[in-house]
Amino acid sequence: MPNPTDPASADPFYPPLEPFATERLAVGDSHHLYIEQCGNPRGLPAVFLHGGPGAGCGPSHRRFFDPARYRIVLFDQRGCGRSTPHAGVRHNSTWDLVLDLERIRTRLGIERWLVFGGSWGSTLALAYAETYPERVSALVLRGIFLCRREEVRWFYQEGASWVFPDHWQDFLAPIPPAERDDLLQAYHRRLIGSDAAALPVTAEAACLTAAKAWSIWEGRCATLLPDHGIRNAFADDQLALSLARIECHYFVNDAFLAPDQLLRDAGRLQGIPGIIVHGRYDLICPLRSAWELHQAWPGSRLEVIPDAGHAAFEPGIARALVAATDQLAAQC
Repeated sequence: MPNPTDPASADPFYPPLEPFATERLAVGDSHHLYIEQCGNPRGLPAVFLHGGPGAGCGPSHRRFFDPARYRIVLFDQRGCGRSTPHAGVRHNSTWDLVLDLERIRTRLGIERWLVFGGSWGSTLALAYAETYPERVSALVLRGIFLCRREEVRWFYQEGASWVFPDHWQDFLAPIPPAERDDLLQAYHRRLIGSDAAALPVTAEAACLTAAKAWSIWEGRCATLLPDHGIRNAFADDQLALSLARIECHYFVNDAFLAPDQLLRDAGRLQGIPGIIVHGRYDLICPLRSAWELHQAWPGSRLEVIPDAGHAAFEPGIARALVAATDQLAAQC
């Protein structure tokens, strides 16, 4: 088998694999989570936290881990992927997801686990590790997103729009000019409206149009070089609806975090081995947040990938992530 950490390898990942166990877990408030386990049932436990919020997991996410050494746990967070209700935002907050992680850990009989998260997954990983540091053996984080207002404004109001003005026009299209001074609230009215229990009372078609514009904007900005496969994946109706509705719900509510909470509490991570991987040209989550986290987190290691944007599957980022899980498997 080719060495997955060999920089010369075109594919840095471990081979495809299938779960050895799947289940659905009721976590209350009508939410049911899809959970799967892969790899070695007696291996080092690791949990993968997907992005969004609202994106869901896929088979490729299993491949960041050596299946001979890791017991790999993946799950779709509330409202997305194979979890139900789809695109549901009621009883869906950062702290609901933190408690879901504890429910899953307890159900699976895991004492401590490595937590791997990218983009929004890094946000959730930090919130969880700062709340339950004794349950975290190590952290692998990619594309750091601290969910601060200035980060959300950068991508959804002004900032990235200066770099991608052509794609930005398509993001603006569903919103009348009179509402563009606050795009987050304008999208919220179309995606969620006044009733979080269901799609807005406005036509569902209009909601889906807004959702796809929101989702495609993110997909187009995810990589250093254009990737039509990612753009097309983000245009999928089901993914777009859960991603847009749940992201907008979280961002309007400041991700249910106090200002600068994740940096303020980073001292609680002391003693947890951590590797941060971030693309130099990440225009969804600019490098500044990763740098600030690294400064606030004693003992962390920051790897800046010089030829990458935001996506986990860009070659340099992928190689660094697989190398990180290999290294921590040897240490933990």
